[in-house]
Amino acid sequence: MNATSHETYMYRCLQLAQLGVGNVAPNPMVGAVLVHDDKIIGEGYHRKYGEPHAEVNCINSVSPDKQELISQSTLYVSLEPCAHFGKTPPCADLIVHMNIPRVVIGCRDPFAQVDGKGIEKLLSAGVEVVSGILEKECRELNKRFFTFHTCHRPYIMLKWAQTADSKLGYSSSLGNSPLPVSRLFITNAFTNRLVHKWRSEQMAILIGTHTAIQDDPSLNTRLWPGNHPVRMVIDKQLTLPSGLKLFDGSIPTIVFNERKNTIENLKVVRQQPGVHYYQVVSSDSLVQQIMNALYHMEIQSLLVEGGSVLLQSFIEEDMWDEARVITNENLFLGEGLAAPVLRQGTLIFSEGIASDTIRTYQHIKLNEPL
Repeated sequence: MNATSHETYMYRCLQLAQLGVGNVAPNPMVGAVLVHDDKIIGEGYHRKYGEPHAEVNCINSVSPDKQELISQSTLYVSLEPCAHFGKTPPCADLIVHMNIPRVVIGCRDPFAQVDGKGIEKLLSAGVEVVSGILEKECRELNKRFFTFHTCHRPYIMLKWAQTADSKLGYSSSLGNSPLPVSRLFITNAFTNRLVHKWRSEQMAILIGTHTAIQDDPSLNTRLWPGNHPVRMVIDKQLTLPSGLKLFDGSIPTIVFNERKNTIENLKVVRQQPGVHYYQVVSSDSLVQQIMNALYHMEIQSLLVEGGSVLLQSFIEEDMWDEARVITNENLFLGEGLAAPVLRQGTLIFSEGIASDTIRTYQHIKLNEPL
């Protein structure tokens, strides 16, 4: 098969992989296609964390009357097949067992237990391997997974809504107070729903003390079908009222504070509903402490929805990957709380939804691998 054919089938792998968004983390999204004589005879994707991987679902999808063609086919997969025992057996072993003669891979898996080992196992068994097909697109699909394993921190997405004159809301004075006196509803119903979709695609969501008090948000995905992110709030002195929606116990909620710690096992806390307290040190960078905690919790992506001060702190510490800014083009406030100022952000996408414009910015840092 020529390079064009390879790309055609790899695009299909990417389409399939995308169907697993929000359901497979901390595993990557992966799609697989089995092709015989330029015809697809099997398709599959990783549907849910802990369940069979894309390669398994692809091979199992082949109809009984075409089973004999598996050993004469080419398997396309968007990410290097795993070579270790995790929640499921190694996919590389299955490929060898099924006598599949050729495997075309989108990109290597950065996870230390896989990185190159899946390809090596296939080659050792005599399987022809072609790699690097639509590599950029395959890496982009799993940008959260790649960032986590190469940078040792979650993929960080900043999000805020602003007026046409770049204000987040009313302020308590004309000075620099970060606390609005009343909530200003900026976005429309359509973009509100879209924000809940974004939440369903992230493993955690973070706000600050002022946002928690002012908005009393639920930080769930009630406007979109999908998993709720782990809720996180900064409350250094534990002054937030216990009656806030954040503390209803329905979703795992982590409170970053300077007074107490109740988390015994960082790796399982994200799976436990209820309120958990993580103690930070006032003399160290709060952003970096949160990043370290999330890495050890195996949380691969974070949506920061806080106010101007919290968002700007991530920007100033050069700790963000993507920013999504919603602007109500018809709303002007004049005086109010100024929106954050992005630094080193490149506009990569813009779309209008009724009165709102959503602009997506990307932050590429030279000191971190892509």
